[in-house]
Amino acid sequence: MRDLAIELFDRPGALAEMGAALGRAGVSLEGGSAFATAAGGLAHFLVADVDRARRALADVGITIVADREVIAVRLNQEAPGQLGRVTRRMAEAAVNIEVLYSDHAHRLILVVAHSDAARMVADAWGRSPRDE
Repeated sequence: MRDLAIELFDRPGALAEMGAALGRAGVSLEGGSAFATAAGGLAHFLVADVDRARRALADVGITIVADREVIAVRLNQEAPGQLGRVTRRMAEAAVNIEVLYSDHAHRLILVVAHSDAARMVADAWGRSPRDE
């Protein structure tokens, strides 16, 4: 899975056009978010078939500004404070979290600087009890 950062116009229908283009190409979105900024619209979406997504978006003139690896972390939804604990561990490993959202499988998706360190934290998190 990869995170695609997608530049969108901040206008009605821009997100619909992106979704339609990906749908026509058979690309499923596994998670993501979209929001307006001062410069326009920006979306981050998790996709499995990056090449197909890239072609579909290019065909309709939508710009991908970044294609990045993700770190997926499973949180125990029944235990309050999970987000704080896992992000504290990332911070202690000097990992800067640049984007955070959840996927359709209820995992926390992180786009980070220093993905090797983040992967080590995520692996250790997955092996430890998460209800502490």
